Amino acid sequence: MKKIILSLFLALQLACTPLLSLTAQSAPITYEAGISQNSAKKADDNKKTGDTLTLSAPSVLLMEAKSGTIIYEKDANKQMPPASITKIMTLLLIFDALDAGKISLEDTVTVSEHAASMGGSQVFLEPGETQNVDTMIKCIAVASANDACVAMAEHIAGSEEEFVARMNQRAKKLGMKNTTFVNCCGLDVDGHLTTAYDIALMSRELITKYPKIHDYSMIWMDTITHETKKGSKEFGLTNTNKLVRQYQYTTGLKTGSTGKAKFCVSATAKKDKTELIAVIMAAPDPKGRFQDAANLLNYGFAKCQFYSDPNTKKLKPLTVKNGSKDAVNVRYETPFQFVDTKGSDLNSIKKEISLPKTVTAPVKKGDVLGKATYSLDGKVIGEVNIVSEQNVKKAGFSDYFKKLFHAFF
Repeated sequence: MKKIILSLFLALQLACTPLLSLTAQSAPITYEAGISQNSAKKADDNKKTGDTLTLSAPSVLLMEAKSGTIIYEKDANKQMPPASITKIMTLLLIFDALDAGKISLEDTVTVSEHAASMGGSQVFLEPGETQNVDTMIKCIAVASANDACVAMAEHIAGSEEEFVARMNQRAKKLGMKNTTFVNCCGLDVDGHLTTAYDIALMSRELITKYPKIHDYSMIWMDTITHETKKGSKEFGLTNTNKLVRQYQYTTGLKTGSTGKAKFCVSATAKKDKTELIAVIMAAPDPKGRFQDAANLLNYGFAKCQFYSDPNTKKLKPLTVKNGSKDAVNVRYETPFQFVDTKGSDLNSIKKEISLPKTVTAPVKKGDVLGKATYSLDGKVIGEVNIVSEQNVKKAGFSDYFKKLFHAFF
């Protein structure tokens, strides 16, 4: 009996001694797996669109919304006045405030003298008039109302100046390097400049983070009610974006026109799984901007193939060294998506899983333990992290004793 106890004690001592082990940086086990295409096929495969487009505007950009892939551009980084496309950033800050719970759609907004004095496109709000936030958004998105923009800016930030400062801060965070906002509505003023590329960035942020904007930007006609000292009066709203009625895949977003900016539009559209943003700046006439946008969108839908791997397949647990548990479950961090504009065979995409044989405790939930790498024609097109699903703490004396007990009995 003494020999058995002595053997048990020696074995326990050995188990408690720290051991050299492999970590997540150790040589990975890899394998390749081809994945079938899970997307809508490229539109009109036999009718390939050439790379030359006839466009009237001097500056344009076409972007795929999910990935941010630029499909087509022409002088897209040239600084130009944006007119009412400015309101995309104004709407973005409004939705940021809604998302943060700082305002609600039912909040009452009181119109100031300054807001009511705005020229250009407006819904003729009067000083002291009140409307709720929902109505103000509708006025901005549908009728491009400058007075509603300024009223909302003051409601959120206290003054238009402070709101514009926040617009520029938000632009900086989005990487809009060639943008300076001077007002919140887009009226011509020196120094109020942006680019087609920067407009695409803020348009993408708005539609991907707050898709509810489409509920407003797709309204064709509506009315609001002015309640003033003069009484109650209805006012009609008509969407300034004619693509809402003229282009079947349209989802938004915002037009703009002034003497300096000429005619602009940031047009969003979705066909099957492909969502596009077409930015047109300084078109010579209103019809030209919409025709340019439609031409760009058609070009994009013909060029784009969408590839998706949902990454829902269960991965095998990894062995854990010196842990309170012997293994840890792992999963893909995100699905994988890829947009091709070159007519590639997406069935030839390869997926390579790279994971270590063993990891060492402690392991925290969300720790990156490996990755899935996707390649097409020998070139890497993207990666997805593989992460821990749970915490595994470093084993203590009691953990080793339990393991030893199970091993013996």
